[in-house]
Amino acid sequence: MNAVATSGLQQLRQIARRALLERGLLPDFSAAALAQLDTIRAPARDSGAGIRDLRGLLWASIDNDDSRDLDQLSVAQELAAGAVRIMVAIADVDATVRRGSPIDEHARCNTTSVYTVAQTFPMLPEKLSTNFTSLCQGQERLAIIVEMTVEASGAVTASDLYRALVVNRAKLAYNGVARWLEGAAAAAPAQLAVDGLDRQLRIQDSVAQALKRVRQAHGALDLDSVEPTPVFEGERLTDLRPDPGNRARQLIEDFMIAANSITAAFLAARGMPVLRRVLPTPRRWDRIVALASALGDVLPDTPSAPALSKFLVRRRQLDPERFPDLSLSVIKLLGRGEYVLESPGRQTAGHFGLALDQYTHSTAPNRRYPDIIEQRLLKAALDGHVAPYAEAELQAIAAHCTLQEHNAAKVERQLRKSAAALLLSVRIGQYFDAIVTGASDKGTWVRISAPTTEGKLVRGFEGVDVGDRLRVALVHTDVERGYIDFERLT
Repeated sequence: MNAVATSGLQQLRQIARRALLERGLLPDFSAAALAQLDTIRAPARDSGAGIRDLRGLLWASIDNDDSRDLDQLSVAQELAAGAVRIMVAIADVDATVRRGSPIDEHARCNTTSVYTVAQTFPMLPEKLSTNFTSLCQGQERLAIIVEMTVEASGAVTASDLYRALVVNRAKLAYNGVARWLEGAAAAAPAQLAVDGLDRQLRIQDSVAQALKRVRQAHGALDLDSVEPTPVFEGERLTDLRPDPGNRARQLIEDFMIAANSITAAFLAARGMPVLRRVLPTPRRWDRIVALASALGDVLPDTPSAPALSKFLVRRRQLDPERFPDLSLSVIKLLGRGEYVLESPGRQTAGHFGLALDQYTHSTAPNRRYPDIIEQRLLKAALDGHVAPYAEAELQAIAAHCTLQEHNAAKVERQLRKSAAALLLSVRIGQYFDAIVTGASDKGTWVRISAPTTEGKLVRGFEGVDVGDRLRVALVHTDVERGYIDFERLT
């Protein structure tokens, strides 16, 4: 198995490149984009009116341990009566990546970074995304600030957006901060090196939990979306393991959800079009109701985010070990989010999973193209200008971003399956416990653990549906096509 895994990494890289091309994604930057990149020798500098100097605040980033494309920083300021001012700094990528430039055209084509098991294909050249447009520790950077006043109850009572100059005081990692917040480990050296940062993080954690309580009270769904992460020993792929969420990751997610909602409302209030991120009412609500019923619970016949949210809270408390499996089933049945244009004066669908009427994507411009579009709309709004895009162009961008996001997800999923097929190639005939993750006219899919992966149920799929638990045998793998086939044991 080790020899197979060692020889397979290069094969996975070749599969990844081919999969991108087949899905209309570009694995490489054009000669024109690389030529433009050679002309960029420093981060953007802008001394225009309205840019505030916030370099003195205790900004810090919290991201994955190995992340270098840092999109966000956060800082807290205590106010009277238990209120807190939270400021989220978003990297001003548009200041460097100008509309219509060769680098912008590449980003507009792919619309997202693609994270495969074998290799990451960044939306922007790494010279930018991990350096000049990244909020690197100790470096001055331009940013767009989303400011919010959060009461002790978790209610957001005031907000604002503006441009500023910031400095990241500490590059922190989710796992380390989470263990420290939970009292399981000492603070990381980068955290200890900044006076007052410990208290900052405690305040931010408290505010994030308050924001989450309010969202859940309105029906936001608390789900465990666990994607398998490759485990390497040098160049050798040894496993695919789930990467569960933690308290620090949730802190950042709560702040980003709030910042994205505020951004959407800010643009709408100023008569600007908005690329909204929506998740419509689930079409397979009847199956979600059936899952709840099988667990001895009751959901209404018509879709209700608050009712589903309360059900999920109950299940997490009653059966935390199996909650990730239930989460996966619900996520599959909810369907995919999409980008749509909301024109001034018109109301689009909201986001069912977040229980929000106004929501966008604006907090990850190094990794997602819609976020760069929102930056350009925000700057026009702040400067009192008209929208820099016609509505027809924004509609086309929204549709293309949705398509390419789905294509990127398919590539990532295919590579996870190819990697799992590589690891499972010597385990044909072995038995696994599985949960059904998809059932349609196109086929039935199940997920196993060790390694965490999905495969197709090629025999014995009659009468099964999402959420059912089965015992299966592995009957076939194909690394090149990412095929993993199971049959149901009787």
